[in-house]
Amino acid sequence: MTSIMTNSSAMTALQSLQSINSSLDETQSRISTGYRVAEAQDNAAYWSIATTMRSDNQALSAVVDSLGIGAATVDAAYTGLDATKDVLSEIKAKLTTATSDGVDKTKIQAEIDALQEQLQTISDSASFSGQNWLSNTDASADKQIVSSISRDSTGSLTVGAI
Repeated sequence: MTSIMTNSSAMTALQSLQSINSSLDETQSRISTGYRVAEAQDNAAYWSIATTMRSDNQALSAVVDSLGIGAATVDAAYTGLDATKDVLSEIKAKLTTATSDGVDKTKIQAEIDALQEQLQTISDSASFSGQNWLSNTDASADKQIVSSISRDSTGSLTVGAI
């Protein structure tokens, strides 16, 4: 920059201000995004790594959600099994009573039939999020819960299930 009236102090101050302003813009960009590397032009390698890590973080959040849903589904099945155990104990007691002499076995059978219906009701109602692990007519159906994700050295993502 040439000028007829050159004030070298003013020119130096102007260059310093421009440098500070440029640094301020970069810092404001980092603050507004919350990232050290906000764009690929900042540092392509770091940006690629950071983008992959953000994606993996979202995938891990999905795994946590899946584990929560899986835990609730298992809890529903466990509660159903616990109630079933109690009803089976009652049926066992009725069968023991039926072995005694002088007992009306038709009434005991009616009570056992009612308890069997109660077992079916417990089984049908032990569901969560549309899944029922007790009332299952397809014996070959596997039940799975997404439990993990992992990235190997080649960068491919693997989803694990239990």
